Amino acid sequence: MRCPKCGSRDDKVIDSRQSRDSSSIRRRRECLKCKYRFTTYEEIERSDLRVVKRDRTHEPFDRRKLAASIAKAFEKRSTSLLTLEEMVDEIVHELETSGREVPSLVIGAKVLEKLRRADEVAYLRYASVHQRFEDVDQFVDAIHTLGRRIKPNALQRELFPPETAQAESRAAAAGSRGVGNENHGRV
Repeated sequence: MRCPKCGSRDDKVIDSRQSRDSSSIRRRRECLKCKYRFTTYEEIERSDLRVVKRDRTHEPFDRRKLAASIAKAFEKRSTSLLTLEEMVDEIVHELETSGREVPSLVIGAKVLEKLRRADEVAYLRYASVHQRFEDVDQFVDAIHTLGRRIKPNALQRELFPPETAQAESRAAAAGSRGVGNENHGRV
């Protein structure tokens, strides 16, 4: 490894560690000539992933382009850089395991799926570009679609679990026919 300060090729590795996500190895090195310390990263060379654009042209996959588009969707939102990086890592991993050529529509769908779970405003921003919204009605439709989906909160139990709600509706139907109405209006 060439020293960034003096250009010498003689160095020694002082420390070597895996990155947080175990996708690369971080090495601290020291130049034997000028004693300058620097950091290098070693990672697996990925296969050439290619993106098939809407107009059928091909281009090499660019992780930075993906990260920039997601960051743009999260602009001025309270989301950590670590969350963005994890999202990009997950999407890239899914793409790399799916094949050598990936349509841009598949990449966009994966991004939308992750954004929908993370932040609805970021989802709408990305969807407006990816799905090429042309008027306000398309925004309104997307907002209504978001509103109809169930938003699970892991910290709060469901007030009416699906099986309880069905049993109560059957009991109410039986009560309206006068069958088994023992409560006589008591709550």
